[in-house]
Amino acid sequence: MTTHTDLFLEFVDHLADALDEDPSGRLPGELSGEQVAARFHFSRFHFDRVIRSVAGESPQAFRRRILLERAAYRMVTTKAPLIDIAVEAGYGSHEAFTRAFGRAYGVPPAAWRKAPGRIRIAAPSDVHFHPPGSLRLPARDKVTSMDLMTRMVEHHIWLTGEMVRLAARLTDEQLDQPIELDVDDDRQTIRSLLSRLIGQLGMWNAAVALREYDWSVEEHESLSSMRERLAAEGPTFLTQVREVVEQDRLDDTFVDALCEPAEVFTFGGMVAHVLTFAAHRRTLVVLALAKHGVEELGWGDPMVWVAQSG
Repeated sequence: MTTHTDLFLEFVDHLADALDEDPSGRLPGELSGEQVAARFHFSRFHFDRVIRSVAGESPQAFRRRILLERAAYRMVTTKAPLIDIAVEAGYGSHEAFTRAFGRAYGVPPAAWRKAPGRIRIAAPSDVHFHPPGSLRLPARDKVTSMDLMTRMVEHHIWLTGEMVRLAARLTDEQLDQPIELDVDDDRQTIRSLLSRLIGQLGMWNAAVALREYDWSVEEHESLSSMRERLAAEGPTFLTQVREVVEQDRLDDTFVDALCEPAEVFTFGGMVAHVLTFAAHRRTLVVLALAKHGVEELGWGDPMVWVAQSG
């Protein structure tokens, strides 16, 4: 006799397989609650009771929620008509889909598509649709606030601030002197790299908050403006990372409506992106500073920073 958890995992696998059966994402012929239960060799009553005891919601509610999450994903990643998305989600009419979506997301589908938010609907089991077409179970191990990723973000924000501080020792001519690279067509300067390091934080803060990012601020930005922006954008970004790590939501997704078309990213992927490109820019800055005699940051190595601040 299978355990309750094993049965629930089998049910999740069954639904994931159904989502993958057709390239369009359409499920095969609709099955009644009795037919689904029969596939697992249970009565409808016993099957519903077991799934509810583990998932905190009935099999039907679980499935409807997953299909609504998938529908939300399709709304921001495709131009498919809402009626087609409604049919894929198992609704026979646009009106029924609108009512169900509105109850789950707080706004009608058309309004949500224009200003998308978080795709996942809160659920006791924490099992959600995972783009492009699968389900994801919650992680077993929780990540603490001392996780290496959090420390790397702290180091990144600290080092960017130090580079802005030390750049004040340079003349405008030195700040704007091109950093020559024969593998990069862009003409980078200390000023432009520092502004972009801070702008990268601001850009992702804006994406998560579903607001526009003002790129014009990075046009020949002054060091005083950089200090002000970093004081605001750095703590905001770090707070988001800490919360995501502590709540074990690195695989959680958010909609970047600033992209054209909008795209869906995970928080973990976004943080990895920021740190990867920031490491390149930081290295260019510390080497350029050293060229002008400002050498106290060395290579800006996070190992040294972690050892000294731990």
